[in-house]
Amino acid sequence: MTRPRDRWTELTGGDAGEGYAERFARLAAAGQDIHGEANFCAALLTAPARVLDAGCGTGRIAIRLAELGHHCTGVDIDPSMLAVARRDAPAQEWLHGDLTHLDALGLEPGFDLALAAGNVIPLLAPGTEATVVRQLAATLRPGGLLVTGMGLDAAHLPLPEPPVTLPDFDHWCTQAGLTLRHRYATWSGDPYQQGGGYAVSVHARPTT
Repeated sequence: MTRPRDRWTELTGGDAGEGYAERFARLAAAGQDIHGEANFCAALLTAPARVLDAGCGTGRIAIRLAELGHHCTGVDIDPSMLAVARRDAPAQEWLHGDLTHLDALGLEPGFDLALAAGNVIPLLAPGTEATVVRQLAATLRPGGLLVTGMGLDAAHLPLPEPPVTLPDFDHWCTQAGLTLRHRYATWSGDPYQQGGGYAVSVHARPTT
């Protein structure tokens, strides 16, 4: 039986790394803040913390968090994205892997925070979402945080319709032993309103 491909690969063909990096370089050159996700996560942590950037892409967030004093490991399924990350930060740890099989990458457990930004959850292979959430939860120390950002409508996704709902996602988190701590509408911390098109969620693993 053929395993379904992740939605990201279906959309990009797996060669979007350089274009993705150039897009954010243009935004930065235009004076836009491209570090919202990193700043959000840094506010939840005390340096030096261990951070797993799941679906790290070109490493934009993990590189910034490392600059802020954290120890970051990036994992991505797209070699073209990882090529950019390795070029820009060769001393950091970048792993090529499928998030449904994080346990096969030899990661040392006990991360303080696992991050899945940039619509990672909605762009997973159909039917693998609960498995990925469970794998991410398993990497966390007691009290560790899972931070996610995802579009909930077509305006916030590169898809015609959202494949994931917040109730679905919260259910997967509950199954993985995580509890919702906070939910926002943006990485700047704007309050989330029911029915909003984007959600930044902070779930926690119990301390005991």
